[in-house]
Amino acid sequence: MSNKHKNPTISFRITDAERKQIEARILASGLMKKDYFVRSCIYNRICVVGKKETIYPLLKITQELYQRLISIRQDILTDNKYRSDDNIIKLPTERNITELQEDFINMLNAIIDLLEGSKYLWEGSDSHV
Repeated sequence: MSNKHKNPTISFRITDAERKQIEARILASGLMKKDYFVRSCIYNRICVVGKKETIYPLLKITQELYQRLISIRQDILTDNKYRSDDNIIKLPTERNITELQEDFINMLNAIIDLLEGSKYLWEGSDSHV
C-alpha cells in the first residue's frame, strides 16, 4: 500500500426522509453530489439558474410522479366502479400513497428553493412584472 492518503472524509447519519429531501435538492441543483455538499457547507445557499440540463431531469421526475398519481387514481376509480368478487383489484397501500406524497413534497420543495434562489433575475425589473 502506498503512502498516498485521500482527503479526509466527512460523514453523518440521516433519516430516510432527510436523504430523500437532500437527493431531491441535489437533483434540482444540477450539481454532482460532492459539489452540492461542499457548496452547501461552505456557502449555505446554492443558486443554480435553470438551463436545459438542469430542468429536464426535474421535468422527467415530475412527470413520473404525476403518472404514479394518475395510476393510483385509476386504481381507486376502477375499484369503486367495477369491483366484483370474481375480479379483485389491488388498491395502493397507505405506504404507497405516503411514499408518493413524500416524493412530491421533496421535489416541489427543491423546485421552490431553486426558484427562490434565482428570483434576483426578475426582481427590481419592471419589464418582467
